[in-house]
Amino acid sequence: MIRAKFAVGDQVTVNARDARHHCRTPYYLRGRTGKIEAIQGRYRDPEKLAYHQPGVPLQYLYRVRFDQAHVWHDYSGAMKDRLLADIFEHWLSNSDDEN
Repeated sequence: MIRAKFAVGDQVTVNARDARHHCRTPYYLRGRTGKIEAIQGRYRDPEKLAYHQPGVPLQYLYRVRFDQAHVWHDYSGAMKDRLLADIFEHWLSNSDDEN
């Protein structure tokens, strides 16, 4: 079985590339750094499924936690506020890698 690239607690960055077609990665999270909170499992790629392709190979899906203050430049809420998003592995890189 293919192993997950990331583990719970790893710091990751959402790739800042443009998506020309269907994409489930929120635009406002691209280029932002967060931490893996959970590995959700392996699923067919929804970006391929949207165009009637089989969606393989299966992709790992991660729940990533972001500090609100690192997502929104003008965030004025509590510093402990967090945002959770499910993001597929092919949209994530190690924080010290280039996007």
